[in-house]
Amino acid sequence: MTSNRTRHYNVVSIPADGIGPEVVSAAIEVIQKLAQVSKSFTIEFEHILWGTAYYKEHGRYVDENVLEVLRRYDAILFGSVGAPDVPDHISLWGLLLAIRGPLQLYANVRPVRTFPGTVSRLRDTKSGAPEIDWLVVRENTEGEYSGHGGRSHRGQKWEVATEVAIFTYVGIERIMRFAFSAAQARPKKLLTVVTKSNSMRNGMVLWDEVALEVSRDFPDVKWDKMLVDAMTVRMVNFPGSLDTIVGTNLHMDILSDLAAALAGSLGIAPSSNLDPTGKNPSLFEPVHGSAFDITGKGVANPVATIWSAAEMLGWLGEAEAKDTLMKAIENVCTAGVLTADLGGTANTKEVTRAICEELEKLGSRT
Repeated sequence: MTSNRTRHYNVVSIPADGIGPEVVSAAIEVIQKLAQVSKSFTIEFEHILWGTAYYKEHGRYVDENVLEVLRRYDAILFGSVGAPDVPDHISLWGLLLAIRGPLQLYANVRPVRTFPGTVSRLRDTKSGAPEIDWLVVRENTEGEYSGHGGRSHRGQKWEVATEVAIFTYVGIERIMRFAFSAAQARPKKLLTVVTKSNSMRNGMVLWDEVALEVSRDFPDVKWDKMLVDAMTVRMVNFPGSLDTIVGTNLHMDILSDLAAALAGSLGIAPSSNLDPTGKNPSLFEPVHGSAFDITGKGVANPVATIWSAAEMLGWLGEAEAKDTLMKAIENVCTAGVLTADLGGTANTKEVTRAICEELEKLGSRT
């Protein structure tokens, strides 16, 4: 890759908990190698030690001025949050959801694909399209994760707990426009809208109505609608019939994990939390979570985080660098340098080193 000018980016790194520090460190090593090879951009990472250790010391997961701090950067690279000795709802709402909602990172984009040299659960399906190449779009700020609800009569047999799913016209329209635009930019120009309007007769009916309304502005995009339960069957039996998929916060949280497992492993599942307006820095993270069962063993798959970092570069405008990194990942997978979750024997450092070496090779050819 060549360029007549060098662009610079400041990125905040929040490794947080579990295997987060291991995979974020691997991604940063790869990105720095890519910057060195490409010579088209430079990037500086600043680490912030928010997470469970910070919570135990300060009683909160993030600084009080968390949004002011994050807005100083071009992007956010995140690891994972969660610890065995802290309830999950405290850690998630204390850190990740304290960022997503207030920064209005309303488009959660999760590309899913099979890599050469890896084992996919669907390579022998009857659909005639054994390779997966999907773009999962998740509404990221409202729906079932709006934080509305509560509990009363605690400790009594008649205790009541409510979780209110909030759906707004504004929230639905903006994610639908994002999803239709994303589908329009892909070769198939195909979008599937996931819903559950047969039983959720208010919020999900509004979801369907807005989808239909927005679709009129994208006449070249073919789209269909699937109930979320039926969608699980379609993903398994007819993966080739899918391309871009959009759904609610809860539905896509679940279906994107299924998608990653079908493609091979959560260890290769990336995620972008985007503010499409560009007013706030977007956040990029692996889907896999803290994985405390393998923390500190050096065997975590770094591909999900490295791919997330590639998506970050693409979002920042470094499309060529992103493509080069994705090619390096493909080549390393083809060569069989895989962690155990993909059927290989390599550890975190070996995969990271192999990708860095592949970037050197690709760089020497340009």
